[in-house]
Amino acid sequence: MAGEQAKFLSGNLFSHVTVMSLTASVGLMAVFLVDFVDMIFISMLGKAELAAAVGYAGAILFFTTSFGIGMAIAVGALVARALGEGNVELARGRTATGLLYGVVFGVFFGIVVWLNLRGLVTLLGATGDTVDLAVSYLRIIVPSMPLLVIGMMGGAVLRAYGDARRAMMATIYGGLVNAILDPILIFGLDLELTGAAVASVIARVAIAGTSLLPIIRHHGGITLPRAADLSRDFSPILAIAAPSIMTQLATPIGQAIVTRNMAQFGEDAVAGMAIVSRIVPVAFGVLFALSGAVGPIIGQNFGAKDYGRVRGGYNAALLFAAIFTVLVSALLFLLRGPILALFNMDGVGADLVLVFCGPIALLFYFNGVLFVSNAAFNNLGHPFYSTWMNWGRNTFAMLPFVWLGGLWLGPEGVLWGQAAAGVVFGIVSWRLAVSVIAKDSGELPPRGPFARQRSLLEILHLRR
Repeated sequence: MAGEQAKFLSGNLFSHVTVMSLTASVGLMAVFLVDFVDMIFISMLGKAELAAAVGYAGAILFFTTSFGIGMAIAVGALVARALGEGNVELARGRTATGLLYGVVFGVFFGIVVWLNLRGLVTLLGATGDTVDLAVSYLRIIVPSMPLLVIGMMGGAVLRAYGDARRAMMATIYGGLVNAILDPILIFGLDLELTGAAVASVIARVAIAGTSLLPIIRHHGGITLPRAADLSRDFSPILAIAAPSIMTQLATPIGQAIVTRNMAQFGEDAVAGMAIVSRIVPVAFGVLFALSGAVGPIIGQNFGAKDYGRVRGGYNAALLFAAIFTVLVSALLFLLRGPILALFNMDGVGADLVLVFCGPIALLFYFNGVLFVSNAAFNNLGHPFYSTWMNWGRNTFAMLPFVWLGGLWLGPEGVLWGQAAAGVVFGIVSWRLAVSVIAKDSGELPPRGPFARQRSLLEILHLRR
């Protein structure tokens, strides 16, 4: 093995985690920043129902995005493992079959969501004109889901090769396209939400194209899948993709719970929540990227059987998350006034932004712990652990904490409840990840409720 992917097997782990996370996050934040700017433009229109519609639509778009993330995790993990074993041809083949399966499954999933948009928006608590606005916005964006899947999977493959820069540039290009088109379509052509949706679709075209080209030009291309390849890769892809998708779908379920509970306090509260949901990925985009960055590092070292560096990569990611969270939380606290002015917020919406930019931002560290632990589970062959952790946080903990928070503290309590759920399962996921790494490295004998479970990749390997 040579080139950029080989460096994961040597050198300073904290440096690798930092570089991969920052470069990956630049691309993510380019897209998130456009969403942030979208919300600024929509707030400038002075219509609370538009901001609320984006809030409801955002909760549903989480479902489609989560599907793409799950497929990307599966292909990225398998390609990284093949490269760690030195099998470049297998990596190329799995890239091709993964993309094909991703598009097919993405089309099916997108159709199901598109056919049920009105019911989903209403289920979240939207009423009146807000329902029509959210549905019209979603009807334009949801059909572009296959493009979203291609872009995410292409980026994951590039990161598996250690090519974080080109993965970053693909999303930057998409973000630039969106940023240029937004003011033209929203204001210039007076299309409002429709213009924002059209700009997002065109941006997805750009991301899909610019994530595939580097794979073809710089990493040996994509092997044309044969029937035997599709049969060979279906089980390993499904073994990681299914639980990974289920894991990722837990997040929009949790967001839907939060949105539903916030809806009882009116459109101003939902609009404030929508603004907070746009601030989160811009402020903590690096933590969102951290799981995708540390995954290849853990996967390649696990493939090379260097368990000390597997553990070191996990710990380095947790340290990086802690440092980053403290710095960003301090910055948000200092900028809370300008942020309110930027969105022209007052009343309930302003209260939500202020409480987030204060102590709640610090608690986001525990979400980072959960992200890193899930990356470890996925790349060590225990993807169902990620599923249990995410669903536990977004249902078992989210339901009572958010309900009680809203009951005791009003709309601010909903945000506190959401944060509390993250704290509980951040701690649980950390404890489980430490045990899994120790068990897989042979340092701990199997014990406890997970003692008799083999990883899915171990089972597939034995069958093969």
